[in-house]
Amino acid sequence: MKFKKTYFFPLKTITVLAIIFSVIAFMSFGFKNESGISNVKNEIINKDSVESVKAFMDVYKVLTSPRCMNCHPAGDVPLQGDDNRLHNMFPQRGSDGKGIYAMKCSNCHQPTNIAGLNTPPGHPNWHLPPANMKMIFQGKTPNQLAKQLVNPKTNGNKTLKKLMENADDGLVKAGWDPGEGRTVPPMSHEEFKKAWITWIKSGAYAPKQ
Repeated sequence: MKFKKTYFFPLKTITVLAIIFSVIAFMSFGFKNESGISNVKNEIINKDSVESVKAFMDVYKVLTSPRCMNCHPAGDVPLQGDDNRLHNMFPQRGSDGKGIYAMKCSNCHQPTNIAGLNTPPGHPNWHLPPANMKMIFQGKTPNQLAKQLVNPKTNGNKTLKKLMENADDGLVKAGWDPGEGRTVPPMSHEEFKKAWITWIKSGAYAPKQ
């Protein structure tokens, strides 16, 4: 009867191989998370809760102004006017945020502002947040809104980097060009962007209330 020869690696070789495989596994894990939310900490330059909260309170004034909050209502009907009244004709959010049936946002909101007092403001992609990610601003305290904005499950799946970039989104900037007869947010877009980025880069802290 012939026995099959069995080969054994020296203990030193096994140890070296184990270290190599561990390093490979660790590197793979790191690359897997390269674009994930775990790496948004790299966007935080200097944690400073006082500076962060102070900046967010400026941000909050803008986000709860009519130009922002009218498209971030608690319900499915957008708001309008400086008094945040329910939109005329009661258009509905719809699954994609662009209205339902024949009553689409783009029917009245054209790619650019329509000339004249209190005529519909325009933008090529005018819409509310979609039904599965409503991103409500109306009625939110500073604490609630700050936490909502940094949570990918409630902010449109955005990392902190994407959140910072969103300050230059065309529809966001349209708030500072609302058409004749409407007030603009309480600070310039440049001031808002600076406060927005300061809030995030100093830790994205939420006010206590």
